Formats: sequence, structure tokens, C-alpha cells
Amino acid sequence: MSEFTGFPTEAMIFYEGLEADNSRTYWSDHREVYEKAVRGPMLALLAELEPEFGQPHVFRPHRDVRFAKDKSPYKTAIGAYITGGGYVQVSARGLMVGSGYWQTASDQVERLRAAVADDVVGPKLETVLATLRERGYEIAGNQLKTRPRGFDADHPRIALLRYRTLMASREFGEPPWLAEPECASRVAAAWREMRALREWLDRHVGPSRLPQPRR
Repeated sequence: MSEFTGFPTEAMIFYEGLEADNSRTYWSDHREVYEKAVRGPMLALLAELEPEFGQPHVFRPHRDVRFAKDKSPYKTAIGAYITGGGYVQVSARGLMVGSGYWQTASDQVERLRAAVADDVVGPKLETVLATLRERGYEIAGNQLKTRPRGFDADHPRIALLRYRTLMASREFGEPPWLAEPECASRVAAAWREMRALREWLDRHVGPSRLPQPRR
């Protein structure tokens, strides 16, 4: 594995071109750029951060179009996550980092709402999210349009109770340090800042306990 030196400008240019021409011809013609400017640096970044944050997984570049109306064959970003809960992505818009729960089963949603409603641990989550917002992070997730069943509309945390998934993210764009080794320390710092959210979710929600379908 090569040493991480940053994501070169060619990575963003590659994805600008892919957004304009999402075809197998474009991909074939620019495959070498993808390997050297996109995938290679991502693997090197994750290898550098793995000792602190856990085993990484890079999402494949091909889209699953079997049931999609959009038949574009390729994803317009490279994304990866670590077992410790961090996510990192590079696209034509530059760098984005995130953490949280992107997907939840029904039992996880129940535990999330119970924890949010709790008068001890619910306010702790509010504090965590407020701190992240102050530091420039966006809080998002899949939400109900109305209050969930069993909760009063005037509950002090009714807005949080509507969430089925919960995550924090920050768009860094394309700062000068994106193409430098410093990028690794910036991603690490962001994951550390978001660690309190992931720890709250792991403690009070955790993985699904429902039977998993056979594959």
C-alpha cells in the first residue's frame, strides 16, 4: 500500500466528467485516472487511519440498477466507511465526512425513540447535536412528516423523535489541503468530533436484534 499523499485535482475532474458522461465508454477511457487519482488515494487514506478507527470498506463504483429508474451504471462519488462508524466520500464537489446510523431496522427505530424520549439520555443527545452544529456539521436523517405514534405533539424533543435514522456530516469542498497528506489528519479530526454521536447511538440503539435474512 502506497503512502497517502492526498486527493489530487484529477479526482474531482474525473467525477465532473463522469457526471456529464456516465457511460462505460467514459469509464473505460478514464479507468487509469480512477485507479491512480481516486481509488488509490482512498485506499491509502483508509490504511493510514485504520489503526485508530477500525477496518475500512470501500463501496464498489458500480450502481445496482436492477430496480432503479436511473440506469446510470456508475456512482458519481467514491465512498468508504470504517467499523468505528466514520464515513468519507470524494466527488466532483470535493470531500465529505460523516458518521451516525444511515440505515435502521424497526427495532432500532423503537430504541432510538425510547432513548430520545428519556429525560436523562435524550437531553444528552441534544447537547451532542448542538455541539456538532456549532462546529459546522449538518444533522440529517430519514424523518416522519408527523409525530410518531404514542408521542405527544408538544413533547420537548418531538423534532428528534421524528428521526428514523440519524447522522452528522460536513462538506469540506476542495480546500488546498485535500491534495496534501494533511487531509488524513483532517478526516481523523472530523471523525473524532463526531465520535460522541456514534457512541450515543451505539450505547442506546445498537445493532438490529431482528433475524437477518439468508443470503
